[in-house]
Formats: sequence, C-alpha cells, structure tokens
Amino acid sequence: MFIPIGDNNSNRRTTPVIVPLIIAINIFVWILQLKRGDALTNGFSFVPAEITRGKDLVGTIRMVVGKEPISYSLYPSPHPLLLTIFSAMFMHGSWPHLLGNMVYLWIFGDQIEDRLGKIRFLLFYLGCGVAATAAHYLADTKSLIPCLGASGAIAGILGAYLILYPGNRVTVLVLRFFIQLPAYVVLGVWFLMQLVGQFGANSAAETSLVAYAAHLGGFLAGAFGIVLFRRS
Repeated sequence: MFIPIGDNNSNRRTTPVIVPLIIAINIFVWILQLKRGDALTNGFSFVPAEITRGKDLVGTIRMVVGKEPISYSLYPSPHPLLLTIFSAMFMHGSWPHLLGNMVYLWIFGDQIEDRLGKIRFLLFYLGCGVAATAAHYLADTKSLIPCLGASGAIAGILGAYLILYPGNRVTVLVLRFFIQLPAYVVLGVWFLMQLVGQFGANSAAETSLVAYAAHLGGFLAGAFGIVLFRRS
C-alpha cells in the first residue's frame, strides 16, 4: 500500500483558489461538528432511507456492521431533505477521514482547477459529489447509515486526473521509501481497491461503513464528465 504525497505541477499555469477554499470550508465545518456533536453530524448527513421514505427520520438506530452491533441516533435534518446531498459533502467522521480527503484534494485538484478554470471546477466538483451520492443511494436505497465526507466528490477529481494526466509522475510513500509512479498506476490501484471493497462487502452480505459505491460513482462521473467540462 502506498500513500500519495505530491505530484508534478510543472504544467500548471495558475494558482489554485477553489481547491484551498474547499479545504478551508471542510476544516471549518469539521470544527463546527466538534462543537455541536452528533446533532449536526447525523442531522446533516445523507441517509438514503430518508429519501426513499420521503420523511425525516429521528431516533436511535441499532444494527450490525461487520458482525459488530452498533447504535447511533438520527437527528432532525434540513428541509428539503435533498439538501443533505450538499451538506454531507463538507462533513467528515474523524480527523484521519478529513486529513486523508484533503491531502488527495490538494495533490490532484489543483491541476484540474487549472485546466477547467475556477467556476467550472467548482461546478465539476459539486457535480461529481452529487453523482457519487446518487451511486451510494442506488446501492442501498433502504440504508439508515448516515453518509458523509468529501471523498465522493474527490473521487471525481481523481477520475478526471486519470483522463487528463495519466502519465504524470506522482510521489508516493511506500513503507519508508519515497518513489515516483505514473498517475495511472496510483489511481488505478485506488480504483481497484474500491471495486474490491464494494463487491467484497456484497459477496459477504455485510454492511460496510465505507461508501465504496460513492467512490466508484464519483470516479466514473469525473472520468466521463471531464470530457464535457474541460476547455479545448
């Protein structure tokens, strides 16, 4: 397993603005989550069952995840409920969750912003997040597990990066060593891991707390969508 820590930015022509803005918003929302707790986190997360039933679900939920019993509470959500598609896109479940997503966005997002321009990049990012949420919803329309995080939208950025810069060199950390690999290897391995996670959970008939379907949906949306969004 390797961890991306940087890429070759020599072809970038502009200074990113939207990428650091999105990172700042995610950090700000995370601070709000720490202050307000589950009422904010579970209230503004995306819950597929709420969309399916067409009503806000409030109360204690008990289920088994990976053979382990868990319980959590759902809180009042914003109305209309579809707003949670966007609010969930800027929330996270832990410090590692937040930091991991922001590192990927910082490494791979700047060159996509450079190629698309600031407004197009923002629309592209949000569109990938919506597509990722749709994929997550279709994977289990009755799920009561709150879905949150920027990873679906960021997966779209990864898909776009693979199409635009497949041979770009990415610096990764492998054990204690720093090596450079082409983007198609780094992102190809990432995509493969999501496939294994999604279909592995399905074959085991287990509920997963990782939204693999959202990652896959966002990645594919980014890969195909970049053809429509990029400049000539």
